[in-house]
Amino acid sequence: MKFQRYKNAKDFATIATPFLEKNEDKFSLFLGVLQAINDGKYEDPYMATIEEEGELLALFQMTPPHPLNIIFVNENRMEECIELSINELIQQSISINSIISVKEWAYAFAHRWQEKTGQSFSVLMDQGLYRLDKVDESLEKSPGSWRYATHGDAPLIEKWYSQFEKDTGLLNTAPAEIKKRVKVMLDAKEVFLWENQGQIVSMMKKSRPTANGVTVSLVFTPKEERKKGYARTMVAAGSKELLKEFQFCVLYTDMLNSTSNKIYQEIGYQKLIDSVHLGFEQ
Repeated sequence: MKFQRYKNAKDFATIATPFLEKNEDKFSLFLGVLQAINDGKYEDPYMATIEEEGELLALFQMTPPHPLNIIFVNENRMEECIELSINELIQQSISINSIISVKEWAYAFAHRWQEKTGQSFSVLMDQGLYRLDKVDESLEKSPGSWRYATHGDAPLIEKWYSQFEKDTGLLNTAPAEIKKRVKVMLDAKEVFLWENQGQIVSMMKKSRPTANGVTVSLVFTPKEERKKGYARTMVAAGSKELLKEFQFCVLYTDMLNSTSNKIYQEIGYQKLIDSVHLGFEQ
């Protein structure tokens, strides 16, 4: 059993992609980020595998400051893989602020990491990963209509981006960086807006497209417009539009937010796996 770190993204992709594409919905985050790494969108990514006699056992990927994403390909070998990977990460002096993975896998890794390093961990977000193949057409719609965001909407989207981070407990991104990210989103026509009587009341974003699927993210409605069904209608309409190009949509939800989980299921999203984002004390 060998832990192999990769400096070349194409070499790592050659090993990882066949497995990821067979599980394109469950591991869309890992696959989407890997595609972005290949496109040169991240500097100094961490990429590693555990293999044995040509068999892939585990995958590791991190684009600091984002979490280490962990996949155990062979669950029967998980404990061995955890032990080997932690030893290697410590030896290589790799700093890990947080991890994201299938819930069971993440907790198993985190407990052993804590034993080895003394770093305690906490839940940053208890997540559910959902998949949609068809929007429920019987869904009651809120008044208004959707459109793609334009560069004229940038100031509002930048403001909502910051508010979204605060609401979800994410690290606060500097305003200048948010401005850059929003420009990239708008250039790529990735942001959908719901508008009612000339007022923008909700948004969502298209993220990480893969061969057959796409992720819905950055779903946000300002507090004064909540409880009016706008988010549900926006996600339903945006997802329906995306399904014209892709076979399925996926999205992550905060499992502690019963409202969001309920509205996504009403649209037609069905849970694939339980996931968790765990943070380590530094």
